[in-house]
Amino acid sequence: MVAVVDSRANTVFVGGGGPDHATPQNLLLKYANRHGLIAGATGTGKTVTLQTLAESLSLAGVPVFLADVKGDLAGMARAGSAEAKSHQPFADRAAQIGVALDYQPFPVTFWDIWGEKGHPVRTTPAEMGPLLLSRLLDLTDAQEGVMNIAFRVADEQGLALLDLKDLQAMLVWVGQNAAELSLSYGNVGTASVGAIQRALLVLENQGGDRLFGEPALALEDIIRQDAAGKGVVNILAADRLMHSPRLYATFLLWLLSELFEQLPEVGDPDRPRVAFFFDEAHLLFDDAPKALVEKVEQVARLIRSKGVSVWFVSQNPTDIPEGVLGQLGNRIQHALRAFTAKDRKALRMAADNYRANPDFNTAEAIQNVGTGEAVTSLLEEKGVPGMVQRTLIRPPFSRMGPLTDAERAEVMNASAMAARYAVAIDRDSAHERLARRTEEAARAKEDDALFDMDRDEYRNARRYRPRDEARSARVPSSRSDSIVETFGKSLARQLGTKSGQAIVRGVLGSLFRGR
Repeated sequence: MVAVVDSRANTVFVGGGGPDHATPQNLLLKYANRHGLIAGATGTGKTVTLQTLAESLSLAGVPVFLADVKGDLAGMARAGSAEAKSHQPFADRAAQIGVALDYQPFPVTFWDIWGEKGHPVRTTPAEMGPLLLSRLLDLTDAQEGVMNIAFRVADEQGLALLDLKDLQAMLVWVGQNAAELSLSYGNVGTASVGAIQRALLVLENQGGDRLFGEPALALEDIIRQDAAGKGVVNILAADRLMHSPRLYATFLLWLLSELFEQLPEVGDPDRPRVAFFFDEAHLLFDDAPKALVEKVEQVARLIRSKGVSVWFVSQNPTDIPEGVLGQLGNRIQHALRAFTAKDRKALRMAADNYRANPDFNTAEAIQNVGTGEAVTSLLEEKGVPGMVQRTLIRPPFSRMGPLTDAERAEVMNASAMAARYAVAIDRDSAHERLARRTEEAARAKEDDALFDMDRDEYRNARRYRPRDEARSARVPSSRSDSIVETFGKSLARQLGTKSGQAIVRGVLGSLFRGR
């Protein structure tokens, strides 16, 4: 029998290739961080392939993060069963490719932006940054410029942007001070500020405000192994999230960027530190601006030195930009249909991306592979692309399909992440600090108004006071004033003038509004 994980060869078993499907097709773990592609039409077996790859990497001690778009991958928390309807076809396939059908559960942690089907997963606007937020909100170039200014000023003034109300308050402040900010940072249009606020309101109504807040997701909580040495499988509930595809794509891209920015360089590791599966990958690139595509390409190119393995899962390889597709060294291609001229062109392009096998025509094979079968090309020694093979994919060891609500709740309650992320934290940040500034500025204006009123009353009293009475009220002093008293009297005299009032308002402004 073939071992699913061969620690000596540092490989994981993907499936059986060749004419009789008896030739093992292995993924070399040291080249897994050269990234990968799982493609194929709906119903051809992409989800099962994703599940078996995640299982194999977990068995090799590699943590996994994946999105459960249809709810089917939650079953990884439970062992498969010989009583399941799929057992006999899987048993026959396992016998054909020479692997033991070892049913077992995997260590799963559930996550959910809404905190319903998993532990709440949050980030902060500061961590996401203006570029990804602008992508999330579908902002114009001018609006993105205003967003960048808001982040820059918040950073310079120590105003932490930790949740959605912080960002909204910061934009209000930017709009109120647009004239002054335009002199230093470029044009700040109040119309652009209003458009951003409307976009944030739409995001809030869609539940996107749940994404922003604290405690933010810590990377060490997804890069873990269990007590037995299996990599933890982190499953993001994405069935509801798919109704907001831009939010889905932006969140996963943020997570990928965080891995890139926070993980240290590890050079050429013997296996990945974490594997990241991006299902429905076309959502990342649909209508994406050029700058964002270039960022994804850059991250994909550089993140492999951090030991991160990225797998894009999509219906067609043409969904992935050329600059990104060229970096996906490991490829598993399920069946593609060619009903139209456009489909046939896409099929030829997919076939041209493989190292040809003289035993069969690659384009014809991609059209004819059955469910659970794929055309594969996995990197060999020295990173050379393997010759394309028709491969029968290993059946999964965990349950296929969703969990019941009770089973999901049991897994969540047993997780150490429950206590860490269940309760949201609202720290003193931009919203609270700007509110205090506004309150203090209002109080300063009230003080100015009271001062002005007292001065007028004093002038009126002086104007109608008899001259002799005023002269007789002057009492000569037998001693000189102290320095403090002299300064106080001098300041009092200045405060009676308009220029003096301007000085006071300027001082209060610098203390309160500029704090």
